[in-house]
Amino acid sequence: MPELPEVETVRRGLADRLRHFEINHVDVCRERAIASPGGSLLFIQRLRGLHVGNWSRRGKYLMASLHKQRIEDSIDQANEPDGGWWGVHLRMTGQFQWHETSCSPCNHTRVRLWNPQGAELRFVDTRSFGQMWWVPPKNTPESVITGLQKLGPEPFSDAFNAEYLKQRLKGSKRAIKSALLDQSIVAGAGNIYADESLFAAGIRPHKAAGQLNEAQLKRLCSSLIDVLNTSIGAGGTTFSDFRDLEGVNGNYGGQAWVYGRGSKPCRRCGTPISRDKLSGRSTHWCSICQT
Repeated sequence: MPELPEVETVRRGLADRLRHFEINHVDVCRERAIASPGGSLLFIQRLRGLHVGNWSRRGKYLMASLHKQRIEDSIDQANEPDGGWWGVHLRMTGQFQWHETSCSPCNHTRVRLWNPQGAELRFVDTRSFGQMWWVPPKNTPESVITGLQKLGPEPFSDAFNAEYLKQRLKGSKRAIKSALLDQSIVAGAGNIYADESLFAAGIRPHKAAGQLNEAQLKRLCSSLIDVLNTSIGAGGTTFSDFRDLEGVNGNYGGQAWVYGRGSKPCRRCGTPISRDKLSGRSTHWCSICQT
């Protein structure tokens, strides 16, 4: 599943490619792709004729402001989204493709949007778990996209710090790796970057979350932020089906310290990387560098 760096990479690609994009026509190829009330019929009716404004990200969700008229970039952020909001969750295999000219869609195409010039933004999803929403004007995205209500703070926000984790994890006996995967504790982190940040912090993934001391929590916060920033700079990872808007893989995979490197020598000490299942997820760590 795409995690925060992959979703942020997609957000940046959409913000760049869809600047001043006018939605001239919409085709929903699979009904289940639309999760908002009214289904595909209302989704198509409400998006048609609108202009895509600013793209934002919350955890693994993407949202675009929608406007009845084209607006300039300089006022985009402050301009009221009088056309509502367009929400997207890529889930496991969802990805956007940009097609400058007409071409036949693949069997996994779920939603298609064209501008007046005939260029197409295509949503392709092999597993068909990805979802889209239309949020009416004057409504908050959280009122329709209920998953947003359950998210913890963003890793890059001031609210995410060692004191916050200390309070949230107090007395918890579950593994710290499992806690990092809990989106209500921190939004956007997933399996890959949980493993990577725990290695960077020198913490074994199986350690009880409530047993971490303040120094370890500070290292973990710092490590998670650093790992996410590094991956964003690399355009995400290649361990999944992830592609950016132009169909390019991310480059972080080659920089991974532990994830996907089971039995290979630790890049720091040479000990073979351990791998097992934790909370049903593949988990990688170094038995020497992490305690």
